[in-house]
Amino acid sequence: MATRAAAATLTAYTSSLLRRSASLRPQGLRVPHRVPPQRFVHHIASSTNEEAAAKAASATADTGGPTIFDKIIAKEIPSSIVYEDENVLAFRDINPQAPVHVLVIPKVRDGLTGLNKAEPKHTEILGQLLYAAKVVAEKEGVANGYRVVINNGAEGCQSVYHLHLHVLGGRQMKWPPG
Repeated sequence: MATRAAAATLTAYTSSLLRRSASLRPQGLRVPHRVPPQRFVHHIASSTNEEAAAKAASATADTGGPTIFDKIIAKEIPSSIVYEDENVLAFRDINPQAPVHVLVIPKVRDGLTGLNKAEPKHTEILGQLLYAAKVVAEKEGVANGYRVVINNGAEGCQSVYHLHLHVLGGRQMKWPPG
């Protein structure tokens, strides 16, 4: 373990030295400067937008009015449906955060706007949602590795107050997630 750490330190030092001194580089060897990926910058902006959307959505969270998901269930808004049964609907997220990003929702809210609103009467639908997430992962070919996420409340970046699960997969997941 110490040998590995020493090798990593030596490699970093050598790369740094080569970048700074052209006279030490073998002829024709170019050492690129490391530039932070642009994706990181976009992620920060995207994250800020998501936080703002979540705070705005929380202001009208429990008004009882129809959500965008209610309109998708009623087929008033088109969606790419992946799975459907009598109680659950799963469809592709319009702003995917992974190659596979599917939302799984109960067809009837019954006061279940977020996980914090769950009551004993919701245990059956909560189980059905998790089972549907497993079926979706299998259908999408990611059963060997995927993540199921529930955002709850403004601080959890919940932007639609109709309980929903995100099934994310198709790439290596990182830890910690947030």
